[in-house]
Amino acid sequence: MKKNVLIVGAGAVAHVAAHKCAQNNDVLGNICIASRKQEKADQIIDSVRRKKSLKDKSKKIYSKQVDAMDVTALSKLIRSTKSEIVINLGTAYINMSVLEACIKTGADYLDTAIHEDPTIVCEDPPWYANYEWKRKARCAKKGIAAILGVGFDPGVVNAYCAWAVKHQFETIDTIDIMDVNAGKHGRYFATNFDPEINFREFKKVWTWIDRKWVCKPVHAEKQTYDFPTAGKQTVYLTGHDELHSLSKNVDANSIRFWMGFGDHYINVFNVLKNIGLLSEQTVKTAEGIEVVPLKVLKAVLPDPSSLAKNYTGYTCIGNLIKGKKNGKDKEVFIYNVCDHAACYKEVESQAISYTAGVPPVAAAILVAKGIWNPKTMVNVEELDPDPFLQLLDKIGLPTKVENHAPVAEFA
Repeated sequence: MKKNVLIVGAGAVAHVAAHKCAQNNDVLGNICIASRKQEKADQIIDSVRRKKSLKDKSKKIYSKQVDAMDVTALSKLIRSTKSEIVINLGTAYINMSVLEACIKTGADYLDTAIHEDPTIVCEDPPWYANYEWKRKARCAKKGIAAILGVGFDPGVVNAYCAWAVKHQFETIDTIDIMDVNAGKHGRYFATNFDPEINFREFKKVWTWIDRKWVCKPVHAEKQTYDFPTAGKQTVYLTGHDELHSLSKNVDANSIRFWMGFGDHYINVFNVLKNIGLLSEQTVKTAEGIEVVPLKVLKAVLPDPSSLAKNYTGYTCIGNLIKGKKNGKDKEVFIYNVCDHAACYKEVESQAISYTAGVPPVAAAILVAKGIWNPKTMVNVEELDPDPFLQLLDKIGLPTKVENHAPVAEFA
């Protein structure tokens, strides 16, 4: 049994993960939340105590200040806190330094997004090969589990693919991963997670079609799909993290990612892009001050965590998978629906953060118990999906499966 969890980062997703770790601290042990700004970690701990999430009162939840880009300092913190599992929920810029600290200390590593170099946007595929996968041999040599992209998308949707391969299909033609938010937060314009990372996704679209990488313009292709609970929503073809591993690990002709956007979002996005506010390149103001427009935009937009209290409505994220079983055409939609208001009531969060923050804790529980123990670096689809989806069902993210028939709970 592995114990003691270090959560790196103190944003909206870390907020959810801290609550879920606390709810399962009889398995996970002590919880340390480490952030460059320690007061943000302390605010999360206040929320955990306010909602009485701490299951085992004999276990500690506490904060530490750390610069996660400092491998030496982070390694020292991992050792001093006796953390055997590190959940990296900071900005995607820190992935390699946190992973490096885990390799040095022998701690198991979990993250929810692909690594990003601040100077490079939308890297050529397969993106994981540029950074994470280069360290796989070192993880294997040390015998540590490094589970990449174990949020919802990437993460749970990867497990949906593995579950479909294991239980539903003999051959797969297409996988369409679709993510929609039918909720309302009451603000004129806001992103549901880090605006800087959010907007960097929409520079180009890398997608996997007919077993090869294809580059397409942003927001150039769209379709309408009638989602369970969320209803009819317009989704746009978009590049996304999970395609970069699924294209390698899942035998399918085409794997695409579609994200839902309303007309208002698209209109505002286009204005911001056309006037240059989505640029990651430094510019100089008339006063001689050097600024990055995208970082300025991030500073003036609402903090994603501030949206939670007034959020209403639902998210729906799932995989529409088409293939064959017993020689016959088959189509299933494997998905989750999450309620913004219910998330706030439970952990003072909105559903987008909830869907991203619960899965890494489920993975940590499986790692702690030795149920998931790859002793090397893996993406989620390389692991047995059954215990993961079954645990998620119990701790807040139930999976449903639609077979052109009444919806049934995952079992």
